[in-house]
Amino acid sequence: MKSVIVVGAGIWGSSLALRLAETGWKVTLVEQHQPGHVRQASAGETRLLRCSHGGDDWYARMAWQAREGWRRLGERAGEELYHEAGMMWFAGTPDGWESTSARVLKNLDIPCEVLDPADGARFFPEFRGDDLSFLLWEPHAGVIRARRATQVTARLAAAAGVRLVRARAVPVPGADTPYGCAVDLGGEVLRADRVVWACGAWLPELFDLPLTVTKQDTLHFAVPPAWTTPGMPAWVDYGASAYGHGDVDGVGAKATSDAEGGPYEPEHGERVVDAGSVERIRGYLRRRFPSLATAPVLFSQVCQYALTPDAEWIIAEASPGVWLLGGDSGHGFKHAPALAAYVAGVLGGDHEPEARFGLHERLPSRGLRTSGEVR
Repeated sequence: MKSVIVVGAGIWGSSLALRLAETGWKVTLVEQHQPGHVRQASAGETRLLRCSHGGDDWYARMAWQAREGWRRLGERAGEELYHEAGMMWFAGTPDGWESTSARVLKNLDIPCEVLDPADGARFFPEFRGDDLSFLLWEPHAGVIRARRATQVTARLAAAAGVRLVRARAVPVPGADTPYGCAVDLGGEVLRADRVVWACGAWLPELFDLPLTVTKQDTLHFAVPPAWTTPGMPAWVDYGASAYGHGDVDGVGAKATSDAEGGPYEPEHGERVVDAGSVERIRGYLRRRFPSLATAPVLFSQVCQYALTPDAEWIIAEASPGVWLLGGDSGHGFKHAPALAAYVAGVLGGDHEPEARFGLHERLPSRGLRTSGEVR
């Protein structure tokens, strides 16, 4: 039986541990806190699931596969983890990112529909779209109950035989390579056939990687019952770097910014949202959903992005048997069930990872990291 150590019990690490255990691997999952702890990017209350990725069909296909994975996971857990409420994209120009996304989705036979801005009134309790060119409707997109999904995935992994170890891990140098197939847990060394470092915003502390960690404030507002999801769809305004959805689980309607925040240290950084974040999103709400502009902030949370310059993930072998999995770049959470299967195939030798995920020089791009994916 092949053995593997997965470091980090966020949604990527927990999903991979579950997949590997169910396909015959002996798995140890190391987490310094516990699955779903509030420092994780995975621990926000919700994340969006959408297939629109501009002109990139690889991510669009994976998101569509992940949708079914989330549905199956909820069935196994006996609770609804994914609200397939639909998602509306607000397109400010006729030939921009949303138009390109629509063409890709149609080519992949992923349901979507281009609507007139006036149709927004059918989907939202209040809506102003006179500044928009069109709306792009994804009926099978929606909202994942993220923190709960992370906890459930880790629980299912344990039930499948994964050993969960609470400890802070650091790499162990190999004899002839920079990193050996082992982790140091503060004096205790664990060894395995493979080690996967999937520790999110902590990854650049351990490895020399092109990763920037930024502080991302998320906001939920007190709203009337009509603003509840499911019922009201999720929404994304790519051009304005804003996104949100209705009230899920009683924490308020989410409306927040996708603009990159300042540098952030995930372990010790203060987890208080900035006043400027509140004012910026109120300004957006004043334009799009005016009655929410003065709604009280019911719940707020600090998360983080782990950004690569080109917004492509990192799935790469740092040295023989030692793999790095990170750089979700704000669009990674939704893919987790399908990504776990993909990475399990890489570890098992079924296929090589896409070259785009390698440890090469990355050039800046915003084309993939699109509004609200890790939030």
